[in-house]
Amino acid sequence: MSRPFVNPLARGTPAVISHARAIKKWTREALALPDDAVVSVNELACHVPGCPPKETVVLVMQGGRTIQVSVHKALHDVTRDDIALTFGAASGEG
Repeated sequence: MSRPFVNPLARGTPAVISHARAIKKWTREALALPDDAVVSVNELACHVPGCPPKETVVLVMQGGRTIQVSVHKALHDVTRDDIALTFGAASGEG
């Protein structure tokens, strides 16, 4: 019996979940976040003219403060360097 096709880029697949966890880890490292900080990673369709069709939005919520950044790439294309550069720029370091 053949197995059904599983799209490796579909939402909720082990590969997507694993990469989202990696992005959260890289974000925590880049910002030296404490354990109680909340990091959320989502892939959204970008509707801004000239924007790639997918963007990855990272939210960091800590102590009543929220930082939101967008990486103009699909979630599975985001790298550790993208996160370091994005949060360096968001904090005025980059």
